[in-house]
Amino acid sequence: MKKLLLHTCCGPCATHSIDHFQKEYEVTLFFYNPCIMPKKEYEKRKQAMEKYGKFKKILYFSGEYDNDNWLAFIKGFEHEKEGGVRCVMCYQFRLQRTAQEALIKGYDCFSTTLTISPHKNSKIINKLGQEIAENVGIEFIQADLKKEDGFKKSTNLSKKHDIYRQSYCGCKFSMHKEH
Repeated sequence: MKKLLLHTCCGPCATHSIDHFQKEYEVTLFFYNPCIMPKKEYEKRKQAMEKYGKFKKILYFSGEYDNDNWLAFIKGFEHEKEGGVRCVMCYQFRLQRTAQEALIKGYDCFSTTLTISPHKNSKIINKLGQEIAENVGIEFIQADLKKEDGFKKSTNLSKKHDIYRQSYCGCKFSMHKEH
């Protein structure tokens, strides 16, 4: 069975995503989200991912909280609308790091939980993942996890297991904005 490093943005998105990918892969969760602000919110989401990872008896690890580099990366795009260029850059930032981690740590492939959200464009995320995979030299597993009620399943699993569910995407620019 191929080893997959799954970029995980939060506990709720990890729930159904793990079930989806475990059908074909040995999954390890990778929490890398330097975009999440404030740090207290970052910690809540990380703990939610760890809680569910422990429940599923699945390996997981985290990258560093590198908010300053993330802010420098998206500089000039702070006022972009939600779902616009800034968000695409954010996906790119996190997927690039996931691909590098997967390659360095000997995984066969990588993917992301980001496509489970009804607020995120799976085609853009999958295209970015594929481009990054080609540049880094590791396979990207494309998915649209919101299909077949994936988002609803993740919501139900989060409630069932009392997993913290956030009220905004993550960065300070997405706080209190409606999609």
